[in-house]
Amino acid sequence: MTATQKLAPQLFMPHPNLGDEINRNICQSEIEGGVFLKDLPVGALLEIETKNRYYRLENRGDGRVLLAGHPKFCPQPVLVKINGSTWGRAMIKMQFIGRGMFLEFRHPTFGIIRTSRIQEVRELTKEPASDQQVYGRVC
Repeated sequence: MTATQKLAPQLFMPHPNLGDEINRNICQSEIEGGVFLKDLPVGALLEIETKNRYYRLENRGDGRVLLAGHPKFCPQPVLVKINGSTWGRAMIKMQFIGRGMFLEFRHPTFGIIRTSRIQEVRELTKEPASDQQVYGRVC
């Protein structure tokens, strides 16, 4: 790239074969933001605030995470497979954790579970001298 070239942002372009509602949902997920699991290093910690709960997620790679925060399904960390986030219906944005969406994961005992709507996603970092968590950047 030369000094005169400029980077153009990769903006969402509606797909002509998808309905207006689907195109609108995809566009909205890009506006509200979130994080793809593939973009997180193994060991990364997230706090996911939904309408009803706070979850703590530790990335274990390949879509697998340790998840805790629900009194019935994961009161203690349990290894689950993250499917992605939905808009409340069958269509899913794979391996994505997105604001305004519903997180869907496969629990080893309870099967597929969908959370309430995600309000916020935060990356947590460990303090070097202790095991306490501190809030980091918003994803």
